Amino acid sequence: MRERLLLLAGAAAAFGASLGSGFHFDDYDIFADPTLGSAGGWIQVWAPRQTRPLTFFTFWLNRQLGGGDALGYHLFNLVFHLAAVALAYECLRRLVTPRAAFIGAAVFAIHPIQAEAVNYVWARGIVLASLLCLAALWYWIEGRPWLAVLWFLLALLAKEEVAAFPLLLAWLDWRESAPRARRRWLPVAAMLALSLCAGARVVWATMVTPGAPAGLQAGISPLQYLLVQGGSLLRYLQLLLFPYGFSVDPRVSTALWPSLGAWVIVLGALVLVMLYAPRGIATWIAGGMLLLLPSSSIFPAADLAVDRRMYLPMFAFAAAAGLALEHVRPAPVLAVLGVMLAGVSLERTIVWQSDRALWREAMERAPGKVRPKIQLARALPAAEALELLNRARLDAPNDPVIAAEIGKTLLSEGQADAALEEFGRALALDPSNARYMNDRGVALAALGQTEAARADFVRALYFDPSLREARDNLNKLPAPQ
Repeated sequence: MRERLLLLAGAAAAFGASLGSGFHFDDYDIFADPTLGSAGGWIQVWAPRQTRPLTFFTFWLNRQLGGGDALGYHLFNLVFHLAAVALAYECLRRLVTPRAAFIGAAVFAIHPIQAEAVNYVWARGIVLASLLCLAALWYWIEGRPWLAVLWFLLALLAKEEVAAFPLLLAWLDWRESAPRARRRWLPVAAMLALSLCAGARVVWATMVTPGAPAGLQAGISPLQYLLVQGGSLLRYLQLLLFPYGFSVDPRVSTALWPSLGAWVIVLGALVLVMLYAPRGIATWIAGGMLLLLPSSSIFPAADLAVDRRMYLPMFAFAAAAGLALEHVRPAPVLAVLGVMLAGVSLERTIVWQSDRALWREAMERAPGKVRPKIQLARALPAAEALELLNRARLDAPNDPVIAAEIGKTLLSEGQADAALEEFGRALALDPSNARYMNDRGVALAALGQTEAARADFVRALYFDPSLREARDNLNKLPAPQ
């Protein structure tokens, strides 16, 4: 019991300050559909295009319990992480030595690479899905594989990114030459079939959802995405070993030779581990790499690297760390290491409490990227925001996002004429963007050009029928004469 309490206390110390945080970035999409705030709105989470209904059901619960109060949302995230830590320990106790299990669970609980998943409300899906995968692993270890299949199905309903989890189970059975492994091929096959169905559903959803940040609309081909993932994997491994350089929006090189070089380093290191590392450590490191397959292979996403993708793989890497560190003596050395990791995690959690701190850090660590500048501008007063956005335009003069953001800032300051010019520039650069059409319509309406605004709203809905802002703005206009 003492070990369990220490693990939970460590996780709470590392990430408990998240309870004082607010919303960031995609978190506001939780409130984009007002029907989700109604008592019957839970039905909306099972809409055909929704690939993570279980996660959205928890968001619906949050809205019922606390409306828009960020505390409840962060409390859910933290509780899910604490539960995952507890289950990780119970699983590891049955898979490795007691000392290695405690060390591994502690690394999983407090490592700063977990900070994004725990502190970012929108990242709840991967925490919840990982928790359910660990429940599946527990039943798998206990010899109840079909119950494990059921828990894995629930995990896929929380987030499809855990689709490679059955490969970890098969890998562990094969490496350990488990006598019952031959009898468990059918549950593994059932899980893999569920993974394929979840993957197909995601592919379909990204094809029919305008502006989806993945799949064909991600802005990068599957082969290009696979190539640049060498740099992403190298970054993840660096953060595991040397937890410094975190960013909510890291820069990953898309150039050919750096990407190939990163793959050579990653694959070379993996080969060396498999050849020379102790069997248990090699098994778990390879297992961690297997768990990264859905997010670091050929299914493209607009974000080339995000730390939250490491949440479930971190379980396997933490197990390897536990086996590697179990013979370290004296014990206070490990205690000091744990305090240091928890301290870095606490620092990350404090950064996540402020939009300004979060995006300023991202901008400093990837000065060539546009998105950190856009997000930081939204957290600044209008004058500072415009100055920052105009500097960004010097670096990326043909980026429509910058023009649109300048337009929104000007519009918020009552400068509709200047805003209209910026929205026009954004549309000249991206003529079929429904959001820019809607923004220009708002500026036209502010200038009293009702019919021109109506035309923009109608055209925006033509390109994106699900754009609620355009529909609401259209309904606000007076009826045509």
